Amino acid sequence: MIAEEFGRTDDAELIRRSERVPEDFADLFDRHAPAMRRYVARRLGPSLADDIVSDTFLAAFQRRHRYDPSHPDARPWLYGIAARLISRHRRVEIRFYRALVRSGVDEIAEPYAERVDDRVAAQQTGLAAALAQLSPGDREVLLLVAWADMSYEDVARALGIPIGTVRSRLHRARVKTRQALGGSNPVATREESFDG
Repeated sequence: MIAEEFGRTDDAELIRRSERVPEDFADLFDRHAPAMRRYVARRLGPSLADDIVSDTFLAAFQRRHRYDPSHPDARPWLYGIAARLISRHRRVEIRFYRALVRSGVDEIAEPYAERVDDRVAAQQTGLAAALAQLSPGDREVLLLVAWADMSYEDVARALGIPIGTVRSRLHRARVKTRQALGGSNPVATREESFDG
């Protein structure tokens, strides 16, 4: 295991060091909490995001002695903990997506966009409706890949499921999402849409 890569300590080393010096765990929080907060906010809304992220890192800190140091990246472990916490709020998540369908405004994504035209707003509304219809397992896999930018292997590790299950859930989620969006791919560029 390489402890330092380009002057940056890997997550496994931070966790190992935090067993001797608990304050070192704060570096792991600083490294991963902002992206995790954005991810959770997109799932449950901003009001629950801080609580979920805090609870995730508290649980991780309490279980840090069980972390497998052969994995230098702790993101899958952290997002796995967050996924279990998010699962306690499934009703909130579905209500959040249904509210997005009604309003057509994604309060989390919109501040980052310079402008949102009608086509994108309609697609966001359709996507929210499609996400609300997915099974919890399919939705979890799809969003970890799409919004948390995780590999199939990382998703499998985060959720404690075989990689084949990740692939089948992701395929099923993509098919259902495309059907809900009228056959369009929500991540295709405008040019790709016209090509075929």
